[in-house]
Amino acid sequence: MTIRSGAPALVWFRQDLRLSDNPALAEAMQRGSSVIPVFIWAPEEEGAWPPGAASRWWLGRSLVGLNAELERRGSRLIVRRGPSKEALGRLVAESGATAVYWNRRYEPAVASRDAALSAHLRGQGLLAEGFNGSVLFDPQMIRNQNGQPFRVFTAFWRACLTRLVGPSSNNTPKRLAAPVNWPHSLALPELSMNPPADWTSGHGETWQPGESGAHRQLKRFLEEALSGYPSNRDRPALVGTSRLSPHLHFGEISPGQVWRAVLRLPHDRLAAGHAFLRQIGWREFAYHLLHHHLESPHKPLRPEFAAFPWRHDAGLLKAWRQGRTGYPLVDAGMRELRHTGWMHNRVRMVVASFLVKHLLIDWQEGAAWFWDTLVDADLANNTLGWQWVAGCGADAAPYFRIFNPALQAARFDPGGEYVRRWALEPGSEAAYPPPIVAHDEARHRALAALASMKKDL
Repeated sequence: MTIRSGAPALVWFRQDLRLSDNPALAEAMQRGSSVIPVFIWAPEEEGAWPPGAASRWWLGRSLVGLNAELERRGSRLIVRRGPSKEALGRLVAESGATAVYWNRRYEPAVASRDAALSAHLRGQGLLAEGFNGSVLFDPQMIRNQNGQPFRVFTAFWRACLTRLVGPSSNNTPKRLAAPVNWPHSLALPELSMNPPADWTSGHGETWQPGESGAHRQLKRFLEEALSGYPSNRDRPALVGTSRLSPHLHFGEISPGQVWRAVLRLPHDRLAAGHAFLRQIGWREFAYHLLHHHLESPHKPLRPEFAAFPWRHDAGLLKAWRQGRTGYPLVDAGMRELRHTGWMHNRVRMVVASFLVKHLLIDWQEGAAWFWDTLVDADLANNTLGWQWVAGCGADAAPYFRIFNPALQAARFDPGGEYVRRWALEPGSEAAYPPPIVAHDEARHRALAALASMKKDL
């Protein structure tokens, strides 16, 4: 199609809240015309998984940071409410834009919305194009020798490593060409996306949302923690992991930027670097599975688990959510989550296993709670993690692997620093509440439930 010279291009920001290494923004700038950055708040278009409370807290602050970065470059963020189709249509009419660019998302409801919207925009004579800005490899690219998607991580990652990660799409722009007239914008507070202040009061002590915060966090990790990563990453009392997950989810830093930063390290640090990049690989695998199994957020990938005899016990579920199970490591994790919006990955596995195997409560209940309370809540990662623990996903842990919370604490928090920080008040050890279920009893019950499921097939 013919693009009118000088006409603006809309860059639709979603989960790519950065200016550097942003393929959609780079394409708009390459056209040489003015750029109108746009954010549309349309949570109702995300199906059963609109942003949870902790995600909304992060998103609001990240958008403030993005707008500040844009203003420093002579631009601004135009904010509208959805529906997205109508909002973009009005912006095109108001601005005379002839192109709309965005970076792709892979959540089923959003991907379906985007496909329909792209067809609509092109039908209106606009250039409408999506780019890969959130994963190293587009989920459609990686296939096995039979042309089928992978279900085992090691084979998937081996295939990924045979491909080169592409170069950065652009450096951080110094200026953005502005349109002659700016469209009207809502003020960000008008979106009312903040959860209750008392619920997220500890989040601000822990996090710095935004692109600059993401790069500070990466720098800290590479300089202070990467060398000890292989031995420290399972120790929740230590700052041994990158804590980049929320920054990656909101696209404040791209996985390609992380990848290239690690590979630029001196040779003697690359072994630790590759151990860390393998975890980026699990993120890629999660998106691969979500793309090829659209039903996975609400349906086990192993169909036999549809017959699993889950229990419905509101009291036990509440005790788990509040960190009052009587198991200090489980309680510490759930209280850390409540205060910071985050939980160490090793502890996530323990608390998730406790819910589905000690309490026999459906993994989807846990996934929904994590979705609302994690600042890094990500549909692909959340689904992969919960199905892995429950034993019903691709390349999942076997169901009969049942974590003993006391042994996990002894192994990964041997000095008790993590538990004391989050679960024990000074001097309260003697009065700590008893477990809501005995481990041996819970283990036998879980194995019996597994056996009954197999018997009924």
